[in-house]
Amino acid sequence: MMVNKQPQSPPFAHMPAAAETLLALMHAQGEVARLSEREQLFSSLLVSVNAVLWAFDWEAQRMIYVSPAYERIFGRSAGLLLADYNEWRDSIYPDDLDYAERTLAEVLEKGAVEDREYRIISADGQIRWLSDKCFISQQSSPDQRVIVVGIAEDITEKKHLEGELQRLATTDVLTQSSNRRHFFECAHREFEQARLEGRDISFLLLDIDDFKVINDTYGHQEGDQVLQRIAETGRAVLRRGDLFGRIGGEEFAAVFPGCSPEVAQQIAERLQREIQRLSFNHEGQVYGVTVSQGLTGRTDEDGILDTLFARADVAMYQAKRQGKNQIVLG
Repeated sequence: MMVNKQPQSPPFAHMPAAAETLLALMHAQGEVARLSEREQLFSSLLVSVNAVLWAFDWEAQRMIYVSPAYERIFGRSAGLLLADYNEWRDSIYPDDLDYAERTLAEVLEKGAVEDREYRIISADGQIRWLSDKCFISQQSSPDQRVIVVGIAEDITEKKHLEGELQRLATTDVLTQSSNRRHFFECAHREFEQARLEGRDISFLLLDIDDFKVINDTYGHQEGDQVLQRIAETGRAVLRRGDLFGRIGGEEFAAVFPGCSPEVAQQIAERLQREIQRLSFNHEGQVYGVTVSQGLTGRTDEDGILDTLFARADVAMYQAKRQGKNQIVLG
């Protein structure tokens, strides 16, 4: 017996129109809820990120979006920035403004600039470092407006840490002068520059007289104070651009770029006098210190800094042999 199968109606084919409308509304509400959840999640992420997301209309020179971190990092109103891009420009540290604007313009030809670092001055006067990467937004047509998007991260703490590590790597901890490695790195650069340009440069070596006696008599803590005071005196006497560093236990060195031995000797003599004026007091016993100095200048035959260093060293030990507390030219 043949049974005629009736074609099945599609789901909800016989559903009343009101029920269909209700299902459509429920579906739409679900989509709205999911969109709302995503927006809330996105907003939460933007608030928690310690970086400024931004979008800039290049033709209009107008900021069209900035994330909540802007007000936290810059300490300025996002509303004012969206109304006037100069709010951002005016916050840039003056010495860095040309660099910041030039590297922003480079994004037009490169498509992306990812190594921008510059300083800003926040509303409360603090100087902050930003790492500000920027990109050209994808355009669907050539005639579409150019939108530059970017992310500006606050790297102030990182910069401070880098600066402290650099200071520790280049500075003698006790005297806060250049350490031996850093002093000679800078001295070699200055010598090479002077050699190439045919300029004068002088090298000074200074050694504290009878420093072992000071340590043995008054103790190493007192000896440390002597080293610190002499380093302070050296920094006060030398000119801007001169190099000064502690290169050994009680031995210091100086380089005078662009300075003939005659002029350098005047500086060394002043340094000698100022060190002689230093007074130290250990448990009521007052004492002073003296130094022996060896000084030399570059000649046309000197091809490397080590030649000057060697001559100054010989001259300094000659000053020791001749009675100490004097300057010998080498």
